[in-house]
Amino acid sequence: MATVTIKNILTNYSKSGENGKAVILLHGWGQNIEMMKPIEDHLASNFQVYNIDLPGFGESAEPLESWSVYDYADFLKQFINNFKLYNPILIAHSFGARLAIIYAANNPVDKMIITGGAGILDERGADYYFKVYSYKLIKRGLDLFHLDKYKAALQKNAGSSDYQNTTGVMRETLVKIVNEDLSKYLEDIKAEVLLVWGDKDEATPLWMAKKMETSIPNAGLAIFEGDDHYAYYHQMPRFLRVIDIFLEKDRLNTNE
Repeated sequence: MATVTIKNILTNYSKSGENGKAVILLHGWGQNIEMMKPIEDHLASNFQVYNIDLPGFGESAEPLESWSVYDYADFLKQFINNFKLYNPILIAHSFGARLAIIYAANNPVDKMIITGGAGILDERGADYYFKVYSYKLIKRGLDLFHLDKYKAALQKNAGSSDYQNTTGVMRETLVKIVNEDLSKYLEDIKAEVLLVWGDKDEATPLWMAKKMETSIPNAGLAIFEGDDHYAYYHQMPRFLRVIDIFLEKDRLNTNE
């Protein structure tokens, strides 16, 4: 493990491998570098692998104020520039895919692997908006009459588990991030992209992967049947085999 200061954030990361192309691993929301460690270990003999605790997660410090997804994408860019990495390979899960999408749409990337990637908003129907506005109306009434105890209960039962498990700056950050639709960046990604998805993913449903596959000019989709948002982790040996095939021409030791 090592640390580096990026955007005034003391950032924890690990690096494995001394030669070959640079690979950057980007974990999901609420996770840390341990989730990506098997990938780091597997690729170390053929690549330089950087595994990052993103700001606010693992052993990295939280931002001093709430960040948008663009702040995180800028963090990634500064991390890459700090180590003088050019044309890296990005491997990202869930929230990490948001950073990867923005970065790859605006900067050179060799290849990219996205699994359970977030960043595409659902087409929300009337039921969604009824729930949102009802929540806001009730919350406003509780604020008006200073009923803090009931407001806390309302907030506890509203939103995703990520929201309920997050506090302070990181909760404000999450609210900013989940409302940002990154669909407009997909067509600007020039790199070859592999999408790996569980067909039972409820956090980022399979239709999102299919939209990415259609919108990204050079993308392919591998589906892990019967698995969920963490399909890559549950089926790590299979995921690593898929990575090996996708990155075969990028390996340092191509004769292995």
